Amino acid sequence: MRLTSAFWKIGDISKKFSNLPDTYIKRSMEQVYWKTPRGKPQYLPRTVERKKYRFTTNRPWTGQFRQQNMPGTIRKKVFVEPVANWSFFKGDRVEVLVGKDKGKQGIVNQVIQERNWVIVGGLNCHHRKVAEEKDYPGIVIKSEAPLLVTHQVRLVDPSDLLGTGIEWRYTEDGEKVRVSTRTGRIIPIPQTNEETHDYKSKSVYVERPKDTLADVVKEITFKPALRTFEMDIMQEMGIEEERIPKKTFWY
Repeated sequence: MRLTSAFWKIGDISKKFSNLPDTYIKRSMEQVYWKTPRGKPQYLPRTVERKKYRFTTNRPWTGQFRQQNMPGTIRKKVFVEPVANWSFFKGDRVEVLVGKDKGKQGIVNQVIQERNWVIVGGLNCHHRKVAEEKDYPGIVIKSEAPLLVTHQVRLVDPSDLLGTGIEWRYTEDGEKVRVSTRTGRIIPIPQTNEETHDYKSKSVYVERPKDTLADVVKEITFKPALRTFEMDIMQEMGIEEERIPKKTFWY
């Protein structure tokens, strides 16, 4: 069974690393082309919006992602094999199984769960030229290309630093762990998996006076209304408008 990446939603790892509310990510991604007025009985609730996205190395809440998914953009279909139990995390040591770096080991720098990708630091690199103009030769940039977790990389057993397959099992305490199928040893999830854009470790993060609390983020503090700024101030201060405006005629 194969599914196109367009039907996949944002992975839990991506949301966790972004440290952004789900409502913000959804609002950043959505592209609504047409919507009927709400709250009026003469209109049926109909919305025409984009539902299929092509996920890339650019994160879904960024402007680059929106630009790559603009209306009219024609791209080749991409098929993604569903992964039941995700087993690769940021900070894992993995072995590359394909390409010119086959057999080499490196550390996972980025996880793109929506495409079954991991980016390994310093391996599977490619060069591309940018900013080339008529009188300027451009700049060559070296960057890592993503690797598929299904068949292009495998985890490295920390006990002997050799590649291995893994299974998810439970300890006597009920903790779910990764176990090497070759040695039977536990492969712990790296501490760097806890990193986000905002902190290296959640336990050592100190809230600042200007930080928005998690409970406040879940609340909707802004409700749109058909009022001007002056009307909002008057409502907050309890001022009622008693004057009757004169009729205005436009010719």
